[in-house]
Amino acid sequence: MDKKEKYLIKNTTRARREEIVRMSLGGDVCSGCAGCEGVGCGNALEMYKDYIEGKKELSEINRNIAKTL
Repeated sequence: MDKKEKYLIKNTTRARREEIVRMSLGGDVCSGCAGCEGVGCGNALEMYKDYIEGKKELSEINRNIAKTL
């Protein structure tokens, strides 16, 4: 399994996806709108909820976020 494949929904559990999101955001230290240099994402876990719930891949969510920057 290559590096990207290990993050695919089909290769992860819900708990693992939540852990991936939390760790990529700095653990439990996300400060919502106060961080991310003004991106104003609000609750970061909400932003990635569809990935955590197994509805959308990370790459799709990240592409959508990049379009708004």
